[in-house]
Amino acid sequence: MYFVDNQNNYDASVNIAIETYLVENRLVDEPILLFYINAPSIIIGRNQNTIEEVNQSYVEANDITVVRRMSGGGAVYHDLGNFCFCLIKDDDGSFRDFASFTQPMIEALRKMGATSAELKGRNDLLVDGRKFSGNAMYAKNGRMTAHGTVMFKSELDEVNNALKPNKAKIESKGIKSVRSRVTNILPYVDEQYKELSTEAFRDIILLEIFGVEKREDVKEYHLTEEDWKKIYEIREERFGNWDWNYGQSPSFDIQKSHKFPFGLVDFRFNVKAGKFTEAKIFGDFFGLGDIADVEKVLVDTKYDRASVNEVFNGIDINKYFGNVTQDELVDLIF
Repeated sequence: MYFVDNQNNYDASVNIAIETYLVENRLVDEPILLFYINAPSIIIGRNQNTIEEVNQSYVEANDITVVRRMSGGGAVYHDLGNFCFCLIKDDDGSFRDFASFTQPMIEALRKMGATSAELKGRNDLLVDGRKFSGNAMYAKNGRMTAHGTVMFKSELDEVNNALKPNKAKIESKGIKSVRSRVTNILPYVDEQYKELSTEAFRDIILLEIFGVEKREDVKEYHLTEEDWKKIYEIREERFGNWDWNYGQSPSFDIQKSHKFPFGLVDFRFNVKAGKFTEAKIFGDFFGLGDIADVEKVLVDTKYDRASVNEVFNGIDINKYFGNVTQDELVDLIF
């Protein structure tokens, strides 16, 4: 087995592009182990509805990156207290065999004091009955990756803040994430590991998995300049691209309504591929213009705050709705 160093890159779109490149290109004749740590980000499952899974206003306010990965499963929150581990290899029939994939990580953590670490159910790692790792798999053209997370000192409140969408009536074809009781592994490891940075903890795990005492003894494949060029091409085509991260969302219907002092505003939207395909606005407010004018300009607009704000900048909001601010309407939509 080889290790690939991501050179401490914390950009989720780059890291997932590295992993994808290693799956889609057979660079060595042995399995590859990849670790990476992402700055605050939400990683969306391949078949999920991004807009349904994230608290979009919170994501935007806190500069959280949203990236859709290649594998299925649910949405997960990553930050600098969490690290990801990926085993990339030829598909030898072990697809969906999470037990064999996660066993080296479980054994390493048990040696470090987390003696109750275990695989539970299909693809979760638990300690004392609480989840600290979710895992998924992806295969293409005879190659596969099995990847998972280890929450070491993650901000647990942020998991709920970022992944809890605003309440609304949403009917979706997307696969909804199952929220589980989560914990960091930090409280369960021996004292000597508790003051370590996520990077230092990750590096000890690396030595344990390879069964060596020094970093230079780890067998490694070094990404070349040409490798990096192709990785960034993948990033631009997919993981750094709005159409991939949001536009792949399945179609859905949304209703958002609120009783303002001036009256009820009831938005009804059809959204497909991340854009409004139809908009209807109902309510008992007193507008001077034809509300159909507003509905028309929303069609084909991206379903995100910046795009709707741009549309509303060209509209006399008070003319159509009454005594309301643009921010209040945008907040209602999102």
